[in-house]
Amino acid sequence: MSKIITEGSHLQQESPADILLFGTPKDRLDFYRREIQYETTLLSNRTNAYLTAQSFLVIAFASSMANLNPRWGELFTLIVPTMMAVLGIFSSLHAWPGFRASWVIIDHWHFKQSHLLRSDPVMGNAYDDSPLFNEKESSQKGYRKSLMFSMRTPWLFVIFWMVLASFCICIQLSNAS
Repeated sequence: MSKIITEGSHLQQESPADILLFGTPKDRLDFYRREIQYETTLLSNRTNAYLTAQSFLVIAFASSMANLNPRWGELFTLIVPTMMAVLGIFSSLHAWPGFRASWVIIDHWHFKQSHLLRSDPVMGNAYDDSPLFNEKESSQKGYRKSLMFSMRTPWLFVIFWMVLASFCICIQLSNAS
């Protein structure tokens, strides 16, 4: 069995504990794939919960802007929607570290998987002569593109809430004068 020697492969000698833990390279690959799937599912759940919370906040913002009460409507539509926009900004800023942590972990497991596939070419030819994973499927660019929605969403909502807060304040101050 031939192995491709890559830079740094001599630094990571398998210890007897590693061999007992994983058994075969396929066991190691399966472990990496399960970890990637788990973290991707976790990131997806975080994104879904975040988008649900933001959508309810947008609905509450729009409803509060529609207040037409003649006695206190102007003050209400100045303060409450602005506070909701600030809440949206803070919740987006607080959601970002969780998204980032998942991204870092997914990146780590993809790196480990890629290293395994490059260092053990037998893994790629499991059932036939065509590789199980080609460079396009296991490259950093591929999976990172799929994570960009979750990574960009909090920042897009920060911008969105800043625009809405500015709009709310400008509308109310222009109506007051």
